[in-house]
Amino acid sequence: MIMPRSTIQSEVAPLMYRVDEAAAALRLSRSSVYELIRSGQLRTVKQGRRRLVPVTALAEYVASLGGVA
Repeated sequence: MIMPRSTIQSEVAPLMYRVDEAAAALRLSRSSVYELIRSGQLRTVKQGRRRLVPVTALAEYVASLGGVA
């Protein structure tokens, strides 16, 4: 049985997000995420012309907010 492509894609958890997806996950604007990237608070990787945010980088950023109110 061959599964439809959309079913297969939905079963795989992403390892990296595009900046707009990372912004949605953090509930921030794209410009806020780009500022976090520029300031070095959010780690990213470049793949060709694309800037991607590893899921682990999102977790690290959120963990760094621990004591901030």
